[in-house]
Amino acid sequence: MIKRRAFISGAVAVLAAPLTAEAQQGKVYRIGFLSGNPVSDTSDALDAFRVKLRTLGYAEGRNLVVESRHAESRYEQLPQLVAELVRLRVDVIFAYGTPGSLAAKNATTTIPIVFAGVADPLEIGLVATVSTPGANVTGVMSNSPELSAKRVSLLKEAVPAASRLAVLANPEFKITPSMLAETRLAARALGVEVKVVEIRRSQDMAKAFETMTAARMNALVVLVDPMFIAERRRIADLSLSSRIPAMYHLRQFVEAGGLISYGVDYTEAFQQGAVLVDKVLKGAKPSELPVEQPWRFTLTINLKTAKALDLTIPPSLLQRADQVIE
Repeated sequence: MIKRRAFISGAVAVLAAPLTAEAQQGKVYRIGFLSGNPVSDTSDALDAFRVKLRTLGYAEGRNLVVESRHAESRYEQLPQLVAELVRLRVDVIFAYGTPGSLAAKNATTTIPIVFAGVADPLEIGLVATVSTPGANVTGVMSNSPELSAKRVSLLKEAVPAASRLAVLANPEFKITPSMLAETRLAARALGVEVKVVEIRRSQDMAKAFETMTAARMNALVVLVDPMFIAERRRIADLSLSSRIPAMYHLRQFVEAGGLISYGVDYTEAFQQGAVLVDKVLKGAKPSELPVEQPWRFTLTINLKTAKALDLTIPPSLLQRADQVIE
């Protein structure tokens, strides 16, 4: 059973929302959605994106077409997929994730781009500054390196006995060094030893957990990385079989069997992206729309996993959770 405390607007009210005057003028808007991830990773969030657009006056089949392209974790296909959207002359590209957002930026300097699911758009070169992005790109940040410290603190609260922290990291992901720095600082403040376990290929995942077990790690933080998102169920399974309680940045990891996550709710991030898309379609320049912080961050805990790990989550932490899976 899943308990949610987030407010969810009624579908009936959404469907009844009237079209705005601008949307009734006859123009059909074409939005291109680009993702490097499998369709299943974003299906709920993309539905929420469409619902939010409906409340803003856009209706598929009337004045809106959404062209979706998914690379299914084959990121080398992204340039070809975004080229298709460019040829279709979409009015705006809504890109999910770092690989997809960078592919969109590399493909066009004229079509507006709104991104979501990008941890640090400034560090990866997606925008010039957060306040004035420049060029044709703006969007919603999903993470900042500082959140890495918050995750360490929450994991220590969930697992007070944790003294040896493994950090699963892909050194080839551009923002990994800054996330590692924040993780180390937070762990040091809590008196926790840190061991970084690097992995560049999904084929090495099992070996990475063997390394953690051999080093007697008793807690794990999984850093932000597209590969880890794609491998979330396997990571959760390996964490459980290795009996290492783990912290993640997305609730999807916890829904796949992970213990705890703290980060953006991508359903809300996509809705926030829809608001930016609406502004662009109404004439706003992405270069002048500041990159936005998420509306909120959510804490998700899997009590079934906690029980399997013989952990008792402190009631004070459970009370602060936005979602508890039992």
